[in-house]
Amino acid sequence: MAQDVKPTRSEELRLKERIELAENGHEILEKKRDGLIHEFMEIIDDAKEVNQELADLYSQAQLKMMLGKVYDGEDTVKANAMAVEQEIEISLEAQNIMGVKVPEIESENKIQRKILDREYGTTSTSSRIDSTADKYEELLEQIVDAAETQTKILKLLDEIEKTKRRVNALEHKTIPEMKDAQSQVSQVLQERAREETFRMKKIKEMQEENE
Repeated sequence: MAQDVKPTRSEELRLKERIELAENGHEILEKKRDGLIHEFMEIIDDAKEVNQELADLYSQAQLKMMLGKVYDGEDTVKANAMAVEQEIEISLEAQNIMGVKVPEIESENKIQRKILDREYGTTSTSSRIDSTADKYEELLEQIVDAAETQTKILKLLDEIEKTKRRVNALEHKTIPEMKDAQSQVSQVLQERAREETFRMKKIKEMQEENE
């Protein structure tokens, strides 16, 4: 029996209450774990689609870039790219998924723009360079979406692992140890009760003999 567990009726009741509390907590954590896994699997499905689109857009953008360099020259492509000064500004907002804060990532300024809104001179460019810019802007938007999805996955995965460890600790260590302690306390109390019953019986027999 653990040294801090005293074989008393109050300790037995205290252990019973702690076991009930731990079992309720275990049930709640199991539901949280299952819910998180469900959300995780849904986001994984989204991630597969997002990543596939990202890979496709990257290949398309690379092809556009290659064609631009072949027909317009690498120096022309670089010169027009250097003229672009717009920076992508990202905003983060927290979304709550079963107690887990995950980010919602959005670009504050519009990434995909019209030809006339770009900084490079339209008279010195070809349709190939415009098409390359279009595709890379589309790719950047997809990267922002992918960043949000991947971050959600990492956050949820971390919380799932933490919750699983807590469930396992309660199920395989904390609750069994408390139940074992309660069982030992109950055994001691029962033994004491039997000894007390036997003692009272002996006292009664002695009293009857003396009468």
